[in-house]
Amino acid sequence: MSPFAKTMFVIARRDFLSIVATPTFLLFLLAPLFMIAMGALGGAGATQLADSARGAGRLVAVVDAADVEALRSADTRLRKAMGREPATLEIRVAGPDAADPVAITREKGSDTYAVMTGAFANPRIVERDADSNSGRYLALLASDVLRDRAAGAVPPARAHFESLANGGTSIAAQQSMGFGAVFIIFLLTLLLAGQAVGMLAEEKGNKVIEILAAAVPLESVFIGKLLGLLGVAILFIAFWAAMAAGGGLVFASQMDPAAAPAALAAAGKPAIALTAAPASGWPFFITISLCYFILSFLLLGAVFLGVGAQAGTVREIQMLSLPITIFQVGMFSLSTAAASAPGTGLATFAQIFPFSSPLAMAARAASDDAKAVHLLALGWQAIWVALVIWLSVRLFRAGVLSGGGSWKFWRRARPAAAAAAAGAADIT
Repeated sequence: MSPFAKTMFVIARRDFLSIVATPTFLLFLLAPLFMIAMGALGGAGATQLADSARGAGRLVAVVDAADVEALRSADTRLRKAMGREPATLEIRVAGPDAADPVAITREKGSDTYAVMTGAFANPRIVERDADSNSGRYLALLASDVLRDRAAGAVPPARAHFESLANGGTSIAAQQSMGFGAVFIIFLLTLLLAGQAVGMLAEEKGNKVIEILAAAVPLESVFIGKLLGLLGVAILFIAFWAAMAAGGGLVFASQMDPAAAPAALAAAGKPAIALTAAPASGWPFFITISLCYFILSFLLLGAVFLGVGAQAGTVREIQMLSLPITIFQVGMFSLSTAAASAPGTGLATFAQIFPFSSPLAMAARAASDDAKAVHLLALGWQAIWVALVIWLSVRLFRAGVLSGGGSWKFWRRARPAAAAAAAGAADIT
């Protein structure tokens, strides 16, 4: 092994162990658990709030005493046929003491979306929002009661449902997988590549970077740091992949295989053997997404190291990393739009642009079964990774040697004659 490569791997091992072999790395490794927990708590709170708000709403129908049972029966029948149930129906008996519909909508304690009064053939419906679903539902109830009275009580049809044994994956599901790949790559890249900023800030603060610069070539320091961070990222992904696989096995072992088909059979439906899968297949999709993550990580990590080396203080490093983060969020938005509109000019641009290409191509692997194009994309992105690393190495070298006060790509020593002339001019 050449001295350059040996030094590079020594730096990579040093940075890898300096991050992994610390108690705080366990907290960093479990950070997704805290994110998921916070997201679950927020989602549960929002769901509870939505359910409580939905439960506080009501529809009111003021009808004659003889029409109460017919209306209640129609309401029960229609609710079973709807995917999302409307608000609770409150039935009141019409009479001289019945409140005015407008007064009913203003009663406290519950939101009243619509009130129906009068005969079913020509009902009066007072609704909060013009032409709302609540008003149309009350009109549908009145029509259903009239239909039952005209033809007699008709029992609901006993339909026989059939489902495809293997209907493939819908386009919407594949686009959702593409969006999931974009989001995971973006989140992991931003979370893990951001470690470069913290490490660089720490080493600038305790002057370790100056010691390394005096001992070994800065190019090997840069590439070693980048490889060390990549090792941390791969360890992070491997840990959570193992956790997900273990959780899936435990769930599969605890689930009764006959439970789901039995439940479907009790409902009058055959078992459904429809599994969602990306267009390129799960093995290829997972493998190519991992490759795109590595390329995206190398791109962003190199930029973080190169630009962060220009700062002289920790605060300047944080300020310089902010535009990079904003730019990466823009790439995430571009790739998300491309994932929702495959085959468009926007998607093509996102797949060609170097910093959004890994995200957009991962999304394409979910909705397009072409595989040769990914080899071309990997080669294109590898060229840009090499170019960005080449530029970032020079930025890193100039920043470290100048203490963060210069943006030059290299430092040139003045010729001896020019230095002598300058010294003579200073003396005179």
